[in-house]
Amino acid sequence: MSGRIVIAGAGSIGCFVGGLLALGGEEVVLLARPRMAGEIAAHGLTLTSFEGWSETLGASRLHVETDPAAALAHAALVLVTVKSGATEEMAALIAAHAPAGAAVISLQNGLNNAALLRTALPGRPVFAGMVSFNVLHEGQGRFHRGTSGPLVIEAGAPPLVAPHLDILAHPDMAAVLAGKLVYNLNNGLNALSGLTLRQQLADRRWRLLLAAAQDEALAVLRAEGIQPWSLGKVPVTRFPRILRLPNFLFRLLSRRGVRIDASARSSMWEDLERRRPTEIDELQGAVIARAAALGLPAPVNRRIADAIRAAEAAAAGSPRLDPDALRRPRS
Repeated sequence: MSGRIVIAGAGSIGCFVGGLLALGGEEVVLLARPRMAGEIAAHGLTLTSFEGWSETLGASRLHVETDPAAALAHAALVLVTVKSGATEEMAALIAAHAPAGAAVISLQNGLNNAALLRTALPGRPVFAGMVSFNVLHEGQGRFHRGTSGPLVIEAGAPPLVAPHLDILAHPDMAAVLAGKLVYNLNNGLNALSGLTLRQQLADRRWRLLLAAAQDEALAVLRAEGIQPWSLGKVPVTRFPRILRLPNFLFRLLSRRGVRIDASARSSMWEDLERRRPTEIDELQGAVIARAAALGLPAPVNRRIADAIRAAEAAAAGSPRLDPDALRRPRS
């Protein structure tokens, strides 16, 4: 597209997507916290993927700002990549500093961020988006993509093109975000396990927990009349059945799904390890709240959410729980 693209929240996803857009020739500004701005100034960005490619952008090729007013002043497009809890704060900054015609795309977890942005930015073009892949911050400006999947943006949004990114337009982002929510219910379990995604999903006990959590979410979506979008060839509605299969059958069928790097972990694991607030309220919390409104049970999602909040409070990183501890209701 023509014009400045501002990455409003230069964390793992923001730096990875923004770096690739800059690599493709776009004018990109990374709005970052001072710590991240210092890291990028010292090391630039090195973007890698489980697919084997690696791209490096030196600090001189990157425009990083810590001042929201300076970053947003000439924006043509703002990609919001902050954690969901910071959406309203970022919306206020966009309203105060971005041109009235600047388009806004939410590239965040959760179901309601685009709606929050629309409410806070009346009259501005606001679109939903979804990043289906995982990115891990490895330090010293290194960001590694650990899973496959496209970046999906609401139809009608300004088009984006970047090397190494499969970017799709979709007319029904409610379905897309609902499908991502079902996938993302594993984030908390992976964070609690302390394992890599491959190790965790290889253990049927963890898969049984995930299957139960997804069953609760799918029951809510059915009651709301939402058909969740499926990332790959296997419909997301079949996931619980596949997760419950014996290990050898699961390994066979999972080869058709999302590709996962051997070192990949969930972003929520990274949040616990770095003593940051998680997005559990937008994942398990959303299932619990919507289930309660419909009079449906969500005990497994509630146990997972409680365990994540306990880990946040302990501020000791991943608790490395045994899955059997989560399968049993607390007395």
